[in-house]
Amino acid sequence: MTAAEESSSEPVMSEPNLAGASVEEVPGPVHDGPKLPEVHECIIDVQNLGKSYGSIIALRDVSTKVNAGEVTCVLGDNGAGKSTLIKILAGAIESSEGVLKVDGIARHMRSPREALALGIATVYQDLAVVPLMPIWRNFFLGSEPTKGIGPWKRLDVAAMKQITRGELLKMGIDLRDVDQPIGTLSGGERQSVAIARAVYFGARVLILDEPTAALGVKQAGVVLRYIARARDRGLGVVLITHNPHHAYPVGDRFLILNRGRSLGESAKKDVTIEELTRQMAGGAELDSLAEELQRG
Repeated sequence: MTAAEESSSEPVMSEPNLAGASVEEVPGPVHDGPKLPEVHECIIDVQNLGKSYGSIIALRDVSTKVNAGEVTCVLGDNGAGKSTLIKILAGAIESSEGVLKVDGIARHMRSPREALALGIATVYQDLAVVPLMPIWRNFFLGSEPTKGIGPWKRLDVAAMKQITRGELLKMGIDLRDVDQPIGTLSGGERQSVAIARAVYFGARVLILDEPTAALGVKQAGVVLRYIARARDRGLGVVLITHNPHHAYPVGDRFLILNRGRSLGESAKKDVTIEELTRQMAGGAELDSLAEELQRG
């Protein structure tokens, strides 16, 4: 395709007005994932989940739920078992014990592809993007739509650009130029593009692995805003973080892990940010340490 052909085939879109302008209708997803359930309906139900590697226990007796239109926050320090839990939910590894139900049916997912087929998408810290490629290429990386048949088949560049703009706008992301390399975006903006991509490709559950870990205060706020937008669109969100101050504003329920074990789960109405911070930090251990230091 020549530059002139691409330019002539691409639909013209006016700059969006997020205050109330309607988004130009764009083609539907390349593939249709499972439909979103009603808000507060349980999508994932984890019961006494555990994972062992020989005599090493990585996870033991962890139970939680992921409901549509809610954010489940999994908190814990390094080595708490957060990564093991999300790998099980994402289909990367199988649990050694316990039950993992999706839509009320016990599942044994053996690959991330099986999890994706059930509408469970995971956005890892590295985001799996190619920094020098434009935003629209990264949005469709590995799932590019084509047009034409046989030897005339080619990428549908105009559609990919249009869909990328439209889907980002639905998430409230106003990027004027989807041709710019994704590496030129800030960390928060790249996270937001990855979230919008997962939503477009049929995610019902969005697992976010420490999305604010390497971000400053302002960029962390950008990502949390888009997490709230995903929740409000009816997705079940699992937010993995070690920062209770990032989890509390968007979270609906909080699961705290420590050395592979659950310290309990609380609804937002039942816990304050101070209590959450204390539980995660190990309040009793800190009190003991404070007394020891004072005596010294």
